[in-house]
Amino acid sequence: MTHNVNFQQSIDQSERRVPVNLRQSGDPGIQLLLSNRVRKSPYWHLSVEAGCWKATVYNRMYHPRAYVRPEDGGAMEEYRALVNDVTLWNVAVERPIRVKGPEAEAFCNYVCTRDVTRVPSMMGRYVVLCDEHGRVLNDPVMLRVAEDEFWFTISDSDLAYWFRGVNHGMRFDVEIDEIDVSPLQVQGPKSEDLLADLVGEAVREVPYYGLMAARIEGVDVFISQTGFSGEKGYEVYAHDSTLNAETVWNAILDVGEQYNLMVIAPAHHRRIAAGILSYGQDLDHETNPFQCNLGHMVPKAKEADYIGKEALERTRELVKAGRPPFSHQLVGLKLDGKPIEDYAPDFWLVGPDAGSEPNGWITSPWYSPELGTNIAMAYVPVSSAELGTELVAWLPDEFLDIPGQPVAATVCEMPFRESVNPSSRERAKAAGRDYAY
Repeated sequence: MTHNVNFQQSIDQSERRVPVNLRQSGDPGIQLLLSNRVRKSPYWHLSVEAGCWKATVYNRMYHPRAYVRPEDGGAMEEYRALVNDVTLWNVAVERPIRVKGPEAEAFCNYVCTRDVTRVPSMMGRYVVLCDEHGRVLNDPVMLRVAEDEFWFTISDSDLAYWFRGVNHGMRFDVEIDEIDVSPLQVQGPKSEDLLADLVGEAVREVPYYGLMAARIEGVDVFISQTGFSGEKGYEVYAHDSTLNAETVWNAILDVGEQYNLMVIAPAHHRRIAAGILSYGQDLDHETNPFQCNLGHMVPKAKEADYIGKEALERTRELVKAGRPPFSHQLVGLKLDGKPIEDYAPDFWLVGPDAGSEPNGWITSPWYSPELGTNIAMAYVPVSSAELGTELVAWLPDEFLDIPGQPVAATVCEMPFRESVNPSSRERAKAAGRDYAY
């Protein structure tokens, strides 16, 4: 595409201390260096054996991001396996941080925007944790494995350090540690049958965000009905993963063979369609929940104090009054152009029309076979966030019908397509609420 050095200077990011880097530098094909400064998860060698050929770094750990080679269908072949059969993902990078002790509930309720006291043992929640200014520090899955024990399966950030820093001043009676539990995801329409064969029929009774204890080939595990795909799926948490990785991984592969199981990377193509956000890509530590489609995670009904409450309640009122304290809003887009079937190396730019300077950026684009069009999440000016707004997007030439000419883009609702389990946002909306409990 044609580069314009003024693009990154023309987009208002005045509320950010460090603006998003919008230079269009492309993919130079640089090889990832493997060294001892970055951790290898207990499943890393098993991912390599399964054909992993592309990786990134997440929570200071190598993270597999592609298995099927482009000449064999690439990421869209992995997508086919996910939506039709069942898939196994190495997501050990989602490091569980354990908070355990007599005041674990009180501590977790103080650091989460949602009301943790409403979560019973052996259940979980998708939660948001903010700083005192109401900016999102992490959006993990929280599992309450006991009355006095919570696990946070974290996104890419140093949440354990944050927890310890908070508790240094607050002195809750808790222990905070990363634990030797490395999650796997089993995702796809045949996931329930596979796990029922593996651990018994009881798994069929596990509700969405529910949790059960089980054993796989003698290894203690927790299994939750959660995932990053929008499809039916589960996460398997193997205890003492460093010792038991091969046992659990191979048992899933063996049972999965009859269900056409494929080892794939985390399905960003499907999670985009489901409206599931990726931390560091669609939001970060300078993003407000109301700015990134997570305003429902700030419950009006929670009476207890928590970090960021005052700032978030003030933001809610400003948004309601039509004066949001941010310039850009995360929206869904449908994009023209040739199918985008791999990860974008840059935040591609959007604007009002081909003759104007860009004023927004795409965070997560991909092609949706079901919708027959490219879809994306993007930050656009608040004034352009209304559904149906017509914009343009500057994509790399390989995705353009006419080189150098931006493609049409339309603001649309998220999720882009139905999920097997409605999100907390969708459930709250169905109940007439603009917030989750």
